[in-house]
Amino acid sequence: MDALDPTEINRKLNELKQEHRQLDQDIAQRLASIQADELTVKRLKKRKLWLKDCIARLESALIPDEPA
Repeated sequence: MDALDPTEINRKLNELKQEHRQLDQDIAQRLASIQADELTVKRLKKRKLWLKDCIARLESALIPDEPA
């Protein structure tokens, strides 16, 4: 991903953040349900954590390298 320009990184970052927010809402709805499927909720939470890691990596890619 290092070869991508900042515009492309920002686009992907926004896409991942949107999916992360959607998963957060989906998890909350499922947990509020009486018949919440634990396995599905665990998978959604795992996906959410993975997205958070991807977001962090992309955000760090936007920070310019400083000479030592």
